[in-house]
Amino acid sequence: MFKVLITDKINKAAGDILADVADVTYMETLPEDKLCEVIGEYDAFMVRSQTKVTKAVLAAATKMKIIGRAGVGVDNIDVEESTQRGVIVVNSPDGNTTAAAEHTVALILAMARHIPAAACSTKEGKWERAKFTGIEVFNKTLGIIGLGKIGMRVATAALGLGMKVVVFDPFTTRERVEEMGASYVSTLEEFWPVCDFITVHVPKTKDTLNLINKETIAKMKKGVRMVNCARGGIINEQDLKDAIEAGHVASAAIDVFEQEPMIAENPLLHCKGDIILTPHLGASTEEAQVNVAFDVAEQIRDVLMGKSARSAVNIPSLKAEMLEPVKEYMSLAENLGSLVGQLAQGAVKKVEITVKGSLANKTISPLKVAILKGVFSNTLEAVNYVNAPIIAKNRGIEVTETKNANPSSFDASISVKVLAEKGESLAIGALIAENTPRIVNIDGYNTNIEPAEHILIAPHLDQPRMIAKVASVLGDNNINISMMQVARKDKAVGGKSTMILNTDEAISETILKQVREIEGVYNASYVNLKSEVAQPKSKETASV
Repeated sequence: MFKVLITDKINKAAGDILADVADVTYMETLPEDKLCEVIGEYDAFMVRSQTKVTKAVLAAATKMKIIGRAGVGVDNIDVEESTQRGVIVVNSPDGNTTAAAEHTVALILAMARHIPAAACSTKEGKWERAKFTGIEVFNKTLGIIGLGKIGMRVATAALGLGMKVVVFDPFTTRERVEEMGASYVSTLEEFWPVCDFITVHVPKTKDTLNLINKETIAKMKKGVRMVNCARGGIINEQDLKDAIEAGHVASAAIDVFEQEPMIAENPLLHCKGDIILTPHLGASTEEAQVNVAFDVAEQIRDVLMGKSARSAVNIPSLKAEMLEPVKEYMSLAENLGSLVGQLAQGAVKKVEITVKGSLANKTISPLKVAILKGVFSNTLEAVNYVNAPIIAKNRGIEVTETKNANPSSFDASISVKVLAEKGESLAIGALIAENTPRIVNIDGYNTNIEPAEHILIAPHLDQPRMIAKVASVLGDNNINISMMQVARKDKAVGGKSTMILNTDEAISETILKQVREIEGVYNASYVNLKSEVAQPKSKETASV
């Protein structure tokens, strides 16, 4: 019989689900050294956020087949090393949806009626009815940024309370929003000034970091109230404190912080205004904890019985016999999807995939999954190799595949084109000597670029000093260039060119704006790629 280890005080009902297929052992949270001593005898491991599944732990887990995280995030698990060792990692992306949505609505009402402050005052023996006169949420406008599963539940609840709901989400459609009775806006410039309440339900990415700051707050109504139950860092904490104390923001309710546990220096702790702070309680309900435990336990049971996992976050969820012939291209495929997904603007409408050469004779389903994961990973949270095709289907995105066996400049190549609401983008990739991945074409420009974490793409007029001007901006901001290439689209001098620069650091929005303001540069973009995506080591380690 299989053996399963459960730590971190997970609901023991999870063990009941596993009892028919495994012997279950419960332990307290263990440090790395103690965990390494015992983990070798177990086939499966179930944790929450306290246990750290490190590279050392995985090296000692010689029998491990699956690790389950009873929750959404898997930051405490070394997913790349798990993948290298053929260990499936699963989570429960939907188990806390209701809890997070309800906490958001609770905070909206708590702000409107001053509930925390009024409760403290009353417990002190005071009776300050006039001081805590609130407002009604009825007929007020709630602005929702991000209409995923949690955002949708918040919208439904708000509409039930008689609120008007306005949605900004460039990755959903006007039809979907209006069908539920809400209003759709296509830009944040339209969104900010119409909202009485604002709540965010987006992942923290380079595009959403500090999304709400002093500049965007200045565009909001005076007296706006805002909630963040998503991720710390989406709202700039210092700017929020200043806006509350200045009276522009009437109140805020914050459940997540840039540093957790919250540090004493956090400016919100010292805010002299109306603010509610809770210690990341979005998923902290008895039901949510039971739901995620059940969900992950069922997946562990299914995998141990030889079935598939529905919420696997890494490559072994793909069939080994399908993955093996194309596994060298998986990293490249995901990076191509990520590249065009970041360059195209607005909601994705269609993804066109073309493979040429030797790949035309292979099953490319794994490559398709990797490409879709790349397309969505920079805009959506918890995208993995299981749910990426489902996301495409649910959003009505057309995905086409074309194979061309005719020889080209490379043994094989992958072309990915994304057609989006406000533009389109094309990238082609190939493997060169010793299976080295290269991006060989971007939007019609022939290139030879190594996928890297930080890439600046700057189309420009083909004229003197353009490279020097861009390099000067980066140098002035202490950004080092590690690799650079300039490519022409037109053969004639004076036409269009593009420069692609790999840098050692991220390009901030401020620096990107400086590059875009250079005369002759147009549509400059910063792209963040994974220089290497984890691959199974062999056909044997890819299977359970």
